[in-house]
Amino acid sequence: MPDDTQDVISGGHLVAKALKAEGVERIYTLCGGHIIDIYDGCVDEGIEVIDVRHEQVAAHAADGYARITGKPGCAVVTAGPGTTDAVTGVANAFRAESPMLLIGGQGALTQHKMGSLQDLPHVDMMNPITKFAATVPDTARAADMVSMAFRECFHGAPGPSFLEIPRDVLDAKVPASKARVPQTGAYRASTRSAGDPEAIEKLADLLVHAEKPAILLGSQVWTTRGTESAIELVRTLNIPAYMNGAGRGTLPPGDPHHFQLSRRYAFSNADVIVIVGTPFDFRMGYGKRLSPDATVVQIDLDYRTVGKNRDIDLGIVGDAGLVLKSVAEAASGRINGGASKRKEWLDELRAAEQTALEKRLPNLKSDASPIHPYRLVSEINDFLTEDSIYIGDGGDIVTFSGQVVQPKSPGHWMDPGPLGTLGVGVPFVLAAKQARPDKEVVALFGDGAFSLTGWDFETLVRYDLPFVGIVGNNSSMNQIRYGQAAKYGKDRERIGNTLGDVHYDKFARMLGGYGEEVRDPADIGPALRRARESGKPSLINVWVDPDAYAPGTMNQTMYK
Repeated sequence: MPDDTQDVISGGHLVAKALKAEGVERIYTLCGGHIIDIYDGCVDEGIEVIDVRHEQVAAHAADGYARITGKPGCAVVTAGPGTTDAVTGVANAFRAESPMLLIGGQGALTQHKMGSLQDLPHVDMMNPITKFAATVPDTARAADMVSMAFRECFHGAPGPSFLEIPRDVLDAKVPASKARVPQTGAYRASTRSAGDPEAIEKLADLLVHAEKPAILLGSQVWTTRGTESAIELVRTLNIPAYMNGAGRGTLPPGDPHHFQLSRRYAFSNADVIVIVGTPFDFRMGYGKRLSPDATVVQIDLDYRTVGKNRDIDLGIVGDAGLVLKSVAEAASGRINGGASKRKEWLDELRAAEQTALEKRLPNLKSDASPIHPYRLVSEINDFLTEDSIYIGDGGDIVTFSGQVVQPKSPGHWMDPGPLGTLGVGVPFVLAAKQARPDKEVVALFGDGAFSLTGWDFETLVRYDLPFVGIVGNNSSMNQIRYGQAAKYGKDRERIGNTLGDVHYDKFARMLGGYGEEVRDPADIGPALRRARESGKPSLINVWVDPDAYAPGTMNQTMYK
């Protein structure tokens, strides 16, 4: 028993102190008896407790918060089904390289292996999808292990960590003098590496002498907040830049080095290709979409990613921003970086962009009803401002948007990432609007995707978080439907992928938000503006053509 004359502190309060030291402003949670002492500690530490309707939402919101702020997010869930409900959110953060901590409850240590309520082997389940997973074995270690988990989130490429805390460990009190509470800034080293200087010089030399270079700016450009360095490099050396994932928006639309529709052409014809912060996964055709004759350079935070699935000519492990800045400095002054001789190459790519655009133009301006998805995403793109954070949550409809929607500022694009998780939209809206209340949030949902976590629209109403939501409604899981039709024939295309005709505008109004239905393409823009002006969470239910498919869906590129 602790000495009554000493100050004592509970495990939950130690957790809250560690969260405070890490700069966590809010936790996302769904309540459970195993975890409520953490809430009590958060109240004392001034950390906001955001309660949601499903643990998947809590985990996705923690992921989204990390992406927006650059600080780790935190979700707290109860044991058993509370933790298993959050698995999808953790797995999504793992593939997306997003730093977050999930804290799960657990039965008391005194009841270990006895069959206590909601007892499951959480750590064993979480090990494959986290950078760190452990049990807190002793109350005095609670804060120390929280800081340990956060530290592991930033080892190499960022990612999630998991801690389970048994109920008796969390609720117990120990003398404060026996508990280690790490202090802010005193338990994590800088992870910013500028890369091997020799490799930096080699890359600078390659780019200076390249005739047809191209660069892909991936999510790690935003993760490392390397936007300015990336812009400096492409402008100094006159290099066409393509962006994917959270790297979208690095260059604004209309910038002479911003390219989008000619990526395949560029990667087939370039002589030097630099891939920044993007693995050679399915999105890159496992590296097979790059010209076999090109000199390929890969820059990544994670040594294990460099050269995986495809041979490379040069690999650099380091912080994207620092590496690109160092390369630009190393190339400066060398016959103007070779920039002048690349005008013809940029003109060639711009012509390829124009050809691709003209091919899509009839559908982008289509007055057809049901509405063509290209028309919908074109209207959304026109609607966005420099302060609009765009969130895509869906399959086929978001594949359309990836070709058309262009965020106008860095860090203003959010999608699930390579796990392809449906249901991230509402929790990402929750996180984005709370982290950046000064920003407008615009979210495009597939009707199937919205259904997975849509009840937390009520959470957005409850916390008064206005956003402009659009449901591209074709009453189908269309990305799967197309593949079934192609593989098994039209008579079997509707098996397991057809949804009801749901009026999501009415759903929004029922929960206290703003809702409109749109069937005429001319009404899309006015409806979006009315949603913006409503000052409420909104859903514009747009009925789109169920027989129109995105090119990526028709190519089934996600499965190749």
